[in-house]
Amino acid sequence: MTYCVGILTRHGLVLAADSRTNAGVDHIATVRKLALFERPGERIMALLSAGNLATTQAVVTLLGQRLGGGQGTQDLDAADTMFDAARMVGAVLREVIRHDGEHVQPHGDPGGSFLFGGQLAGGRHRLFLIYPAGNFIEATPETPFLQIGETKYGKPILDRVITYEASLPAAAKCALLSFDATMRSNLSVAPPIDLLCYRADSLRADVRVDIRETDPYFAGLRAQFGEGMLELFDRLPAPVWIAADAAAAD
Repeated sequence: MTYCVGILTRHGLVLAADSRTNAGVDHIATVRKLALFERPGERIMALLSAGNLATTQAVVTLLGQRLGGGQGTQDLDAADTMFDAARMVGAVLREVIRHDGEHVQPHGDPGGSFLFGGQLAGGRHRLFLIYPAGNFIEATPETPFLQIGETKYGKPILDRVITYEASLPAAAKCALLSFDATMRSNLSVAPPIDLLCYRADSLRADVRVDIRETDPYFAGLRAQFGEGMLELFDRLPAPVWIAADAAAAD
């Protein structure tokens, strides 16, 4: 299993992916799931993947091989907009599924999904979720985050905290707490976490970090958040009907 999250804010993008992949409890490996296609000053595109590893790696490899090759419908360097680039990713995903899908199907799901975000010079920064069918949706100011993989555990804090007006540091902090919640409930999601913070209009990868479980900031964030939740829980009032019954019994 995998967990990836992308956050769209007025100030830029925060993208994060875990690095664990497994084929059963006795076959666990670390694999990077964030690919970066960058021409500083001109364009930056990041692709985060979940699903069948062979499928997603094939998509990333084909996109990389065709980069700058003049194949207009499948060359990310030839895209005029991020929307056009998202369509290219979807088309390559469909190509891989057509080629391999029927052979993989007897052994498991050949599908894959992607988060795709970035910006081209002259355009705005955008974020998409590309489904296994190759179609996609886009993040908006009203729906400023997208997830793929093991999404359920990390979603509640994003729902409570993230807005389009969030700062990049706040979005990055929330993304990491979303990972903390997921890792606590699902052993198939684990560090290293590949975190990319992109400042709107910079047209370069402003911050990309490899966060290990022992990273001082991440470890401290997890500990302080857990302690803070327990302290808050203790301060919250007991349900009134239980409190009343307890008082009456006394």
